[in-house]
Amino acid sequence: MNRRDLLKGTTGVVMGSAWGPVAASSAAATQPATRPLGQSVSKMRQVLSLNRGWRFLEGDVPFPKVMGHGWSYANAKAGSAWGAASPIFDDSEWSTVTLPHDFASFQLPDKNENLAQGYRKRGIAWYRNLLRFEPSDRGKHIELHLDGISTHATVWLNGTLVNRNWSGYNSIYIDITPYITYGESLNSLVVRVDADQMQGWWYEGAGIYRNTWIVKRDPVHIVTDGVFAHPVKYGDQWTIPLEVTLYNAGKTARTVQVTSTVRDPKGKAIATTRMSATVTALSRAVSTGSMTVSQPSLWNIETPFLYSITTQVISHDRVLDEVVTPAGFRTQHFDPNRGFFLNDQPVKLKGVCIHQDHAGVGVAVPHGILHYRLQRLKDLGCNAIRCSHNAQDKYFYELCDQMGFLVMDENRVFNPSPIHMNELEWLVRRDRNHPSVILWSVFNEEPMQGSEQGFEMVRRMSALVKTLDTSRPVTAAMNDGLFTPINVSQAVDVVGFNYQYQSYDAFHKANPNIPLTSSEDTSAYQTRGEYTTDDARHIKATYDDDAAEWGTTHRTGWKAIAERDFIAGAFVWTGFDYHGEPTPYDWPSNSSQFGIMDLCGFEKNAFWLHKAQWDQSPVLRIAPHWTWSGKQGQPIRVMAFHNMDEVELFLNGKSLGKQKGDIFEMNRWEVPYAPGTLHAVGYRQGKAAAKHVVETTGAPVSLKLTPHRKSMWGDGLDAQPIKVEAVDARGRHVPIAQNQITFDITGGDIIGLGNGNPNDVSSEKGNTRALFNGLAQIIVQTKENSAGTLQITATAAGLTAAKIEIEVEKAAAWPYQDVSTPVQITEGWRRAPAQSAPIDPNLRPKDNDMNSWGWFRPGVPFSPLATDSYVLCATVVEPFKRIRKAGGQVECLNLMGACTVFVDGIEAANKSDPGAGDLKFNLPAGDGARRLTIIFRAKAGQPFGFGDVLRIRTV
Repeated sequence: MNRRDLLKGTTGVVMGSAWGPVAASSAAATQPATRPLGQSVSKMRQVLSLNRGWRFLEGDVPFPKVMGHGWSYANAKAGSAWGAASPIFDDSEWSTVTLPHDFASFQLPDKNENLAQGYRKRGIAWYRNLLRFEPSDRGKHIELHLDGISTHATVWLNGTLVNRNWSGYNSIYIDITPYITYGESLNSLVVRVDADQMQGWWYEGAGIYRNTWIVKRDPVHIVTDGVFAHPVKYGDQWTIPLEVTLYNAGKTARTVQVTSTVRDPKGKAIATTRMSATVTALSRAVSTGSMTVSQPSLWNIETPFLYSITTQVISHDRVLDEVVTPAGFRTQHFDPNRGFFLNDQPVKLKGVCIHQDHAGVGVAVPHGILHYRLQRLKDLGCNAIRCSHNAQDKYFYELCDQMGFLVMDENRVFNPSPIHMNELEWLVRRDRNHPSVILWSVFNEEPMQGSEQGFEMVRRMSALVKTLDTSRPVTAAMNDGLFTPINVSQAVDVVGFNYQYQSYDAFHKANPNIPLTSSEDTSAYQTRGEYTTDDARHIKATYDDDAAEWGTTHRTGWKAIAERDFIAGAFVWTGFDYHGEPTPYDWPSNSSQFGIMDLCGFEKNAFWLHKAQWDQSPVLRIAPHWTWSGKQGQPIRVMAFHNMDEVELFLNGKSLGKQKGDIFEMNRWEVPYAPGTLHAVGYRQGKAAAKHVVETTGAPVSLKLTPHRKSMWGDGLDAQPIKVEAVDARGRHVPIAQNQITFDITGGDIIGLGNGNPNDVSSEKGNTRALFNGLAQIIVQTKENSAGTLQITATAAGLTAAKIEIEVEKAAAWPYQDVSTPVQITEGWRRAPAQSAPIDPNLRPKDNDMNSWGWFRPGVPFSPLATDSYVLCATVVEPFKRIRKAGGQVECLNLMGACTVFVDGIEAANKSDPGAGDLKFNLPAGDGARRLTIIFRAKAGQPFGFGDVLRIRTV
């Protein structure tokens, strides 16, 4: 499928784009295999981005204290949210943000904040938006998707609380159809975020940090995550068991046909099945079937062939709904003695654990940066990823499918209570079609893991997983309790070891029929570009000598796994450094030092060590750099990371000796420092197979910028990192440069900055960042509807500036939900009993009168009366601040019947025409609440009242 075919007009975006194998080699100069923001949709449904139009306030807005009869009564009613949750709240002076948005990433580290969260202030914040739905949307099923909010969230629509969410990592799907108004009557969407709540002990960000969507479907449709079509093999035959969950939001039962078609990587249909289902009103129904496929191309790490399954709901030859699901044909199993098998071939899991944040952007990681991070892991030779300790963005799993990674998908909260079981169910339903997922992990390092209580808890969680998917085993990451009489290992299919390498043999001997893997190991410290551990400076050398007391060095951890076939593989802690949990130091350290790569994805020496152990191609890298000041003649430790039979080291052309290669311990020399050239040659079967050179560089004289990709999409969403470095007069990278760099950009935006320094407390936003040991990174994003070039300039005092241009390809606009700038709508309208004589506009109900005066919302006219009558309608409004300052205009749209309008008892406008029409009049500036009164002169048998909204705009 051509990349330009990914967009299908304004009705949605096709997910899973490039069906077929995706090369495992580096793609640094190419676009991602798919455009970001993939969604499983069709022309029969609309998936509209809701990332625009949000107003944001950092800090809480206390709810007013409810007092009195009337207020207490109204407070208990739907649509009557108060304070910042109210549709009539004034947010017109709040800042405007575009999602995804991590407001913690804008904070400077503060030593008075929690070190676990990277010393960044979190707190409470509010997000508000105004949505417009057309009258043509009536009758559709409309759902709000919030992909990720950190941490606790409360959601209101039109003043009604529609959902509460207790996890910062699961998505929220809300059927908002019952609450929606159409046309000029805009819809108030409000989200209160409580990020003071923590679920982890690492940086979790704050705010609506993943994408948001509005999904419009036919009343009879496939529910979100409602297709399960994961291929399985029985003997020599491949079968795709189908489970399609339907919902009918309509008013009567419907009988529909469900068809599913498998298409190969070239789009050719190779199997189809048809089913029938009857769905009663406001109910679900599950339609099941199966398809068989002969000799498919198998999904594996090297050639991840992806098929697609198109599922349609059809009624009277009309397609009501359609979902396209990725599928990969592969088998898997864990053998207790021989480890993991993929397609009946042994595969050692060469994995890493990762959190989801990145330098400069926190957890609001653009999809282009996700692609970059996974490409860096592919360059490493990594084949497996553990989602520690929570679900990742859904695009992460699409990329893992396309790039050939094996994934341990991990649940966040260890608790079989209904709330958290729902979160576990959501995780499995969302991700169970991805061929990349091979394990469901139900917890990480829980204190109750060695107890009967823990066993019973896992037994229930595991049982839930198996009601949803029996094709993958359940595991748990255990760091203790493995040998107690009753423990969690007895309730899972595969036991995960965290830092228990000394227990591998004993546990296997005691439990020879239980498959085992290392779910987390190593926890070694390295600071990129440093070669002397200096605790006073919070620096760890990168020779792989420093590890946490509970962990091991990279070399020891991998050797224990590589030498044991019964251990399926490793998940090294961690693939990248991450904000927060600044072990082993505290302030000013504000990120971890565990990573194989730093926060920016720049490699440490652990990268080359593992690449040598995990990659079959020739690898040879020597460390350290060879640019030292004041060390003439002093011994420098030189280390070679390689997979050679022998390695020979040379200094300024003189051999320092050849050593037999050691793939586990690697090779070392003590070399008296002399400026010049240090190089190594690696030999395989007696022949030179690899060479690496480091040289003494000169002082930095200029800057250099290197993009991850040569081109970007001009859709306002695509983002990528740019590597920043200083070079000497001969163009060589200067590894000790620490210059402060200032950036300028045209044709795009800088959305984040980083340098991999775990002790840097400067801002990760703005336009300036210091190099750290020769490197820094800026993250740039395109502007919407842009094409041509994005230009970046880097300058530093005393250095020649660097400038690059990145091609920006024109991209069809993403379909967005219609939103509005702030408009003050009026609420709280009450209608007095009809009278035959004129009414005093100052007439008010008693505070305890809940019945004689009716409550209503403008938008639906009143029923005709039997006799000519006067009807008074009134509300009290607090004009927006801008309107109080400058005045405004009241718009009464589609007002029906003759009437007179009063403001604070003074006549402001009159409508003599008994028909329908708009009435507009000015509202003078002034402080305080204003009482709007409309007295209708209703004619017998004629409709009258508010045919549409009544709102106030700034002049």
